[in-house]
Amino acid sequence: MQTSAKVGILAILVLFLVASVAAEDATEWYTKAQNAAATGDYTDAVTYYNNAIALNPTYDAAYAGDAAALNALGQYSAALTAANQALAIRSSPTALGARADALFYLGRYNDAVGAYQNYTAVVYNHASAYCNLGYSYVQVNDSANALTPYSQCTNLNSTDPLAWNQLGLVYMSLGQYSNALNAYTKATGITISNPDIWNNKGEALVALGRYQDAIDCFNTALSLDPNYTPAQENKAAVNGKGQISINTNTPTPTQAPWYLGGVTPTSATPTPVATLSVTGTPTVETTSVPQTTQATPVPTRTTFAPLSPVPAFVGLGAAAMFLARAGKRKGR
Repeated sequence: MQTSAKVGILAILVLFLVASVAAEDATEWYTKAQNAAATGDYTDAVTYYNNAIALNPTYDAAYAGDAAALNALGQYSAALTAANQALAIRSSPTALGARADALFYLGRYNDAVGAYQNYTAVVYNHASAYCNLGYSYVQVNDSANALTPYSQCTNLNSTDPLAWNQLGLVYMSLGQYSNALNAYTKATGITISNPDIWNNKGEALVALGRYQDAIDCFNTALSLDPNYTPAQENKAAVNGKGQISINTNTPTPTQAPWYLGGVTPTSATPTPVATLSVTGTPTVETTSVPQTTQATPVPTRTTFAPLSPVPAFVGLGAAAMFLARAGKRKGR
């Protein structure tokens, strides 16, 4: 065999081997993880982020992406760990947001307040982050400070009736009944099919002494859900009395269904997550949903890159055999 031919074969094999090894590069795993997260495949995204981290333990963007994906899977404790690891290397909006979301869904509202403040200091247009911040304030009995983030949430997402409802509930807790009524009116102007909002609007009208208008709202709530207990009790309290005493104490926050978002992977697509709200007045009961429970941790799967070194070594061995045979033929 000619020397030039041997050199050419070896060069091809070297290039194949280099390409195969490069496929195990941390950046490639990170790119695969980003693509998986963008399509909602968070389980594979976690696997790929972890593969990137295994190859580069200081890859802060991979830790941050891993945290966001874990949040999307409901693995909040693991997400918090990953977010903290990312922030220990370098601060980024993704890591700040993932840490805030993890704290929020773990029910650590005092910590979530500070975390969302840090996040909204660098990301100004994430409506659900402001709503989560407002709710965290409510949970630590600070409705006064909840008002600003809830207002910002509705400014950023003015077509979300649930955000307007939450703003109304905060106004109610502060005794600002006219402002509460305006917020509920915004909400009912967007949707007419939510009995919670009609009931809350009725509460604001009762507080303003507009009893017949309040009864109309309670009736609307009952037309949507005839078994809706809060509206039934409110209507009974108003009927025939002409007035209802309003307790001036601060209402105790209770739980009700609401979708806030909160998890923002690097694709910038929020993932709706069921969360909580506060009541309007102390005289009204609200339905509840279970607290979010932490699911089983997602196992890290060992995978191979698209171009593994294994085929390269096989090819190299075959080439060596080919060259050896060629050499024997030449020596004969």
